[in-house]
Amino acid sequence: MAVSSARSRTPAQQGPGDPDVRPDRRSRRRRRGDTAAGYLFLAPQLLGLVVFMVGPLLFALVLAFYHWDGFGTRSFAGLSNFVDVVSSPRIQRSAVNTVWFTVLQVPGLMLTGLFFALLMQRAGKLTPVYRLAFFAPVITSSVAVAAIWLWLFNPDISPVSNALRGIGLPAPNWLQDARFVIPAFAIVGIWQGLGYQLVMFMAGLQSIDRSYLEAALLDGCSEWQKLRHVTIPLLSPTILFLSITSIIGSFQVFDYIYVFFGNGAPDSARTIVYEVVQTAFGEFNFGEASALALLLFLALLVVTGCQLAAQKRWVHYTE
Repeated sequence: MAVSSARSRTPAQQGPGDPDVRPDRRSRRRRRGDTAAGYLFLAPQLLGLVVFMVGPLLFALVLAFYHWDGFGTRSFAGLSNFVDVVSSPRIQRSAVNTVWFTVLQVPGLMLTGLFFALLMQRAGKLTPVYRLAFFAPVITSSVAVAAIWLWLFNPDISPVSNALRGIGLPAPNWLQDARFVIPAFAIVGIWQGLGYQLVMFMAGLQSIDRSYLEAALLDGCSEWQKLRHVTIPLLSPTILFLSITSIIGSFQVFDYIYVFFGNGAPDSARTIVYEVVQTAFGEFNFGEASALALLLFLALLVVTGCQLAAQKRWVHYTE
């Protein structure tokens, strides 16, 4: 009778010593301890995010509306920093260079990445070796990559120029001729970023249901028709992701320019991020530099928003 009456009591009527209550309290304490431990492990990363990302971002947002040289007192400037940045011919030329670099690099990256990913499907057992070889430049410092290509673009000892001359083509003066400076940057960017694009496209190709390709084969489709009407539409989510990340990365190009030219880059080689750095730390005009950085952020936000809005027309998701 005592046992049955204890079992019939509600949780509110049970005492702290009842066996049904103690495990529940222990589990709650364990969950609280696990949560506290999780936040403790996240604390260094969250602290670094606040100190080195969120804090400077908010500070730059405020500085965009002030005149400040980094040492003296700040004076409110209103929208004059934005007006000066937008009306500057040098900034306008740098914006054109940035867009031109993006137009060259992003399609070049994606086309070469897809091309080599399709070839890698037939590599067999050597696929990991090729994948490692292609991915090595991705994990290499951009400064080291730029230093290597600085030697490759040297008109006197460049093997690239010698190879072009060997097949009867004129060798351009890559870094001195204004027509070829931005294409030279695009070549370096494609070479370094190809491995990442390759890995992502390979993952996308492996996720495609083979039944679609088999059905296309039974219908008598050629390899080009399968690629155009089956493979590429099913790769559209991967293409969308890579296009967004590639455009964001190309708008932020800086390392190659600084290694090639230092603080004295000609107008034909300057980009938006290069202007931000030079305006802030070369001219000590942190207000205009912050305004230019904010405009770059807004431009990327608009471009990304347009890409996401247009995805409904051409991106195909499978269940």
